[in-house]
Amino acid sequence: MGDSLSEKLIVVTREPDGVGTITINRPKSLNSLTRPMMVDLAQAFKGLGKDNSVRVIILSGAGRAFCSGVDLTAAQQVFKGDVKDPEVDPVAQMEQCPKPIIGAINGFAITAGFEIALACDMLVAAKGAAFIETHARFGIFPSWGLSQKLARIIGPNKAREVSLTAMPMSAEVAEKLGLVNYVVEPNEVLKKARQLAGAIMKNSEDMVLRYKSVINDGYKLDLRQGLAMEKERGHKYYDGMTPEQFKKMQEFIAGRKNPSSKL
Repeated sequence: MGDSLSEKLIVVTREPDGVGTITINRPKSLNSLTRPMMVDLAQAFKGLGKDNSVRVIILSGAGRAFCSGVDLTAAQQVFKGDVKDPEVDPVAQMEQCPKPIIGAINGFAITAGFEIALACDMLVAAKGAAFIETHARFGIFPSWGLSQKLARIIGPNKAREVSLTAMPMSAEVAEKLGLVNYVVEPNEVLKKARQLAGAIMKNSEDMVLRYKSVINDGYKLDLRQGLAMEKERGHKYYDGMTPEQFKKMQEFIAGRKNPSSKL
């Protein structure tokens, strides 16, 4: 299917409240990714990650799919290209992005689309959305993390089932297994993602970045190494705190009348 030359296939917006949005905008092809789209997606995350006005990023797909994976009509261009260059690798840029990334999964997330979903920090999915892993069906070796990340999130037995059978995993099952944070009505997905973003932005901007980093970095280590890393970063943080920062912390605590925030 042809794409309009005037239409941007990766749409980036920066909103005044601190939310940056990235939309995969190729709905006629179920948001399948061409090589130029992958480059643009990588650069979108890099750009928003460095933008001080952006505090949270929401990633979504236009139309009825989140992302149906790589455009296999141009597979050779995608898989034989300079795929090791992190500058043009969207998943590498997502993993390096310091800002929290919320995936708004409005429909199918298939194979590379599934891997992009796994690179998000939180997922809100529509009722009826599904995650589908077709590497084994099409004879494509995973290279954006699916073979390693999925088992660590939902357990190895379920991950083997999802990957070796290529059967869809519904959003509801994904939520039960801890992959998806919330399943909502299709017209509520972006609203819920924005609600989560709003809750994040009420907190210390600096600490949100540090906390995302320590969770994500620690997840790659065993528990003993992760605890040691947390302690080391904690000591370094407190050693660097000024009297003004401690005073600001006390003022924040004193002024916080309602500690609970409804999601």
